[in-house]
Amino acid sequence: MSLALMCPGSRYPFDTAGKKAAKRSISKLRRAQQNKAQIRQGIMVDTEGCLLYKGDRSVCMMKETTTLKERIIEESLKLFSVKGYASTSTTNIIEAVGTSKGGFYNHFKSKEQLFRDMLSTARKIWRERNLYKLEEESRPLLKIQKLLENYRDRYLADSKNFPGGCIFVNLAVELSDQAPELAKEVNTGFIRLGKMIRRLLDEEKKTGGIGGNVNTEDVSNMIFSGLLGACVLYTSDKSKKRLRSTIASLISYLQGFDLKGQDSVS
Repeated sequence: MSLALMCPGSRYPFDTAGKKAAKRSISKLRRAQQNKAQIRQGIMVDTEGCLLYKGDRSVCMMKETTTLKERIIEESLKLFSVKGYASTSTTNIIEAVGTSKGGFYNHFKSKEQLFRDMLSTARKIWRERNLYKLEEESRPLLKIQKLLENYRDRYLADSKNFPGGCIFVNLAVELSDQAPELAKEVNTGFIRLGKMIRRLLDEEKKTGGIGGNVNTEDVSNMIFSGLLGACVLYTSDKSKKRLRSTIASLISYLQGFDLKGQDSVS
């Protein structure tokens, strides 16, 4: 007879699984006690739940574990970026994560639900990359220039999260006919981006930074189209030289409307 757990002093032994579980628990307890002792001694410091050796803040000794749900979203983002939505099966995602069907469906009822959660994560990454330090710029026109530079240097260069290039452009093209409802959700981000560029141009116009006769809708459409074009070209040939040239042309075009003449092309 095998029992998973017995009280101390019992004549029945642990079974194999019980022994392993007990060893893991004891090991965790000892490690936690050692960490607490080192914190008290000043050898380690606790920074927002992440234990670091004092004086070396670049190496995290005990990071918070990524959840299975987060790993599924992370891997699906990469696969959708490279293979597309339709060509990526749930089996592909399950294998990439190293989980089971049960593990997958415990978090997502369907591939479509995963898609929506993945899209939310992709948008968050987009904002982090493209809106980086925009608030530090003194003028709306310079915020647009910073956006273009971030798009070139921080977003399209992010091959870790988006190995297949801009996931939004890729999915918009793929899903326009195959899944119009999902494509509509992707296109929402494009609409917001266009409106943001137009709003910044209007703000600059109000302060006299660009001429009163400038059609901000036409200018925003040109910049928006240029960004999408840069994305498509970079996805196809991965030419950083062409990417720099394209973004430089957009910045030069933008600066052509600048009546205050601040800053040059980066």
